[in-house]
Amino acid sequence: MEPHVALAGEILSRDIADYPDGLVLIIDKPYRWTSADVIRKIKFAAFRHFRKKNLKVGHAGTLDPLASGVLLVCIGAATKRAEEFQRHDKEYVSDFVLGATTASYDLEKEIDAHFPHEHITREACENLLPSFLGEQDQVAPLFSAKSIDGVRAYELARKAFQRGEPIDDSLLRAAKIHIHDLTLLDFGSYCADGEEAGVGASSRIHIADSRAANGLPFVRLRIGCSKGTYIRSLARDFGEGLQSGAFISRLKRTASGSFRIEDSLSIEDALALFEKDA
Repeated sequence: MEPHVALAGEILSRDIADYPDGLVLIIDKPYRWTSADVIRKIKFAAFRHFRKKNLKVGHAGTLDPLASGVLLVCIGAATKRAEEFQRHDKEYVSDFVLGATTASYDLEKEIDAHFPHEHITREACENLLPSFLGEQDQVAPLFSAKSIDGVRAYELARKAFQRGEPIDDSLLRAAKIHIHDLTLLDFGSYCADGEEAGVGASSRIHIADSRAANGLPFVRLRIGCSKGTYIRSLARDFGEGLQSGAFISRLKRTASGSFRIEDSLSIEDALALFEKDA
């Protein structure tokens, strides 16, 4: 049996026993929210709705705060399926800014280097894409949750960054990943909007000012890949493949297995499910 997937506007039973295989909410995680932020919101609403304080609520696959899109929230018996759901292939749409890098390969950190980019064309990007298809070895970003001798990689990276020391990606071992779709959706000139420039950003979730990258080329890619693929690492490697640099300015998970963004709930829609009475 499959867990019940809740849809916008649905009226949920007040009895969790009416969902013996649990509930799954396909949440469109907002930009600058952590996955834990989403769980806290949903858990409180679910506890109140079902009147069960020991109700299990968890997610299947973390999204970085600076990413948005499909986050599967599992409730009740569905939490037993979370690891299974995490193993499913993922789909993303991401913007890579070309000709510059950041230490984190996204906007968590400021731009730290500029590279030649005048030679980068749409055709050059399209010609490079096939080299990333199929099984390959990928090294995760040091700003990641990978473990190095029992310590999270991002903890080592942030300490090195604060001390002004170089960040050594060689501390991480390469892992096998598989990319089955890599499609160029757009190519143009980058211009930071308010959020990407860090304007009005939450002090809790740092967003670097990316306006120094205005005018650089960017690509928008649709990426279909296996579990464990780091899109920030793909951006790093894509930039190197163009004999330049790259970082992510925007990342949205559009699918996790068969769960797609088209069927997702906003946080407001999700919370509304727990406010209706049958």
